[in-house]
Amino acid sequence: MNTSSKLGGKAAIVTGASKGIGAAIATQLAADGASVVVNYASDRAGADRVVSAITAAGGKAVTVQADLSKKADIGRLFDEAVKAFGRLDILVNNAGVYEFAPIEDVTEEHFHRQFNINVLGLLLATRQAAARFGPEGGSVINIGSIAGTSAPPAASVYSGTKAAVNAITRSLAQELGPRKIRVNAVNPGMVITEGVVSSGIGESDFRKQIESQTPLGRIGQPEDVAALVAFLASGEASWITGETHHISGGYR
Repeated sequence: MNTSSKLGGKAAIVTGASKGIGAAIATQLAADGASVVVNYASDRAGADRVVSAITAAGGKAVTVQADLSKKADIGRLFDEAVKAFGRLDILVNNAGVYEFAPIEDVTEEHFHRQFNINVLGLLLATRQAAARFGPEGGSVINIGSIAGTSAPPAASVYSGTKAAVNAITRSLAQELGPRKIRVNAVNPGMVITEGVVSSGIGESDFRKQIESQTPLGRIGQPEDVAALVAFLASGEASWITGETHHISGGYR
């Protein structure tokens, strides 16, 4: 890892960073010079691997366990982040869950599990970040999904959470802008992650269908998303806020 100074002196929290897109984001932020809190809910081993890779490459990172559906856990996550690095400049709201179900199978549990983490957890984490950013402001990047706009069948609840993320991003950007806090959303298309592979989607006809409809002819890699997040976290994006950035190879 050739650490750069693009994010030198900054400290970041990446939620849900033990694997997949979150792990790639944490790694990229560290490569660009930030000190990174690698948050995980249950996969301690995965989070430790991410931190080990970052520190082996000369970066700074620590793990902090927290369930983003629990307010007390969120408060502790931010306490430990500031304790570790003395400051906070960047929050990446990446933690999320997805469950697809036809309307006949939508239950209160199905709804609340996704909304409590994908929406309420994101709001409570951003509330904590806004209170802890310094006078120079900060950057919040919300990881959404093109499902927020493409809204595929049997994904009414999940798509609803991601549409909410887009609206929240726009609202908070306007609310927090006077405090020099930028808020943007990144909406990836299909990305090859451990979850996609283990679910069987990685080599499925569904993947082939998506690729055939994607102008760039491939699905994404976690590093594709991480590069955009690192840009939005940096001073290079100092006049960008309230935006929803689709990163999907042109797929809609």
